[in-house]
Amino acid sequence: MPRRHELLRSLHAARDRTDELFRLVSPDSFYECPIPERHRIIFYVGHLEAFDWNLLNGGTATEMDRLFAFGIDPKVGDVPDDSASDWPTIPQVHDYTGRTRNLIDAKAPSASEQYLHVALEHRLMHAETLAYILHQLPYDRKIAPPEPVEPSAAVPEPRMITIPRGPVKLGMNSGEGFGWDNEFEAYTIEVPAFNIAKYKVTNGEYLAFVRQGAPAPEFWVKRDGEWYWRGMFREIPLPLDWPVYCTYEQARAYANWRGMRLPTEAQWHRAAFSAGDAANGGNYDFRRWDQTPVTEGKPNSYGLMQMIGNGWEWTGSVFSPFPGFAPFPFYPGYSANFFDGDHYVMKGASPRTAACFTRPSFRNWFRPNYPYVYAGFRLVEN
Repeated sequence: MPRRHELLRSLHAARDRTDELFRLVSPDSFYECPIPERHRIIFYVGHLEAFDWNLLNGGTATEMDRLFAFGIDPKVGDVPDDSASDWPTIPQVHDYTGRTRNLIDAKAPSASEQYLHVALEHRLMHAETLAYILHQLPYDRKIAPPEPVEPSAAVPEPRMITIPRGPVKLGMNSGEGFGWDNEFEAYTIEVPAFNIAKYKVTNGEYLAFVRQGAPAPEFWVKRDGEWYWRGMFREIPLPLDWPVYCTYEQARAYANWRGMRLPTEAQWHRAAFSAGDAANGGNYDFRRWDQTPVTEGKPNSYGLMQMIGNGWEWTGSVFSPFPGFAPFPFYPGYSANFFDGDHYVMKGASPRTAACFTRPSFRNWFRPNYPYVYAGFRLVEN
């Protein structure tokens, strides 16, 4: 019972986290669509409660349950053709979410721990999704909290670190704790020795690539000949020592330009976790809205900086099932719908990633040209 009580308490805390995000939106902006390929903000107001209720109830029951049941993952450039008038009014959505929360709270104490974990982590995933969606909302449509701006410093000298040959356990086994279907079952492979960058690639390093004609990342904007970082609540001069956020395609192009490549999922995992390190601090778990310098914090046992936090890291591995994969029967499309060869694995964490997702087995993934996520990369020598 104490474990179930803790899960219920965490679920209510996660609600507070997402409610806080919606309070950042100006009242007249809930029908905006900051990312064209995603739903309007109003969808997410209803979706979080709809998902929890549909999960606990074993399926949809009302028109609103169905309307808010699932998000979308279209290709970049494929945009929904809805209009604001197609959606319920804000009072109607708030009435739905209020009633649905009451239903959830009545049923959740008797739900299985697995269902409670799914509801909790799904909501915390959306706490990050909502953050990068709201990142694209114009500043005058957001209510900004106070946050200090970190000064930029010099770009650190690049350095490669050798990771010795050794085994890597990817995923987890049944009985080892909660995980999503793509985290099972665990298997071990041998990874040859390789050299990996101590730091994530910085804005300063990537700027040299842009000056050679490469397209700028989505989070940059040029004004009067100078580059600026489009932060969550304000623009600032481009911090050269912050990690660059970019697409997989941009990361791969930069690596090719440098005569290097992105690490595989197994290489990244060995560099991050094989020396017995675990996530302990760093820029994740909602501590900040934007990044910090790549030099901030303590190195892991191999001497690598920020393997966890300050930005997800693209790997060169296509998102695919582990041996023994079986979809969740109550959520069969969670992973299986994305085993299409068009999504790539990301590891680590961003400033807006909840701490539970820093477990070694967790896998994130996105399309290679999706420009909005808080993801960077580090290099591996060929």
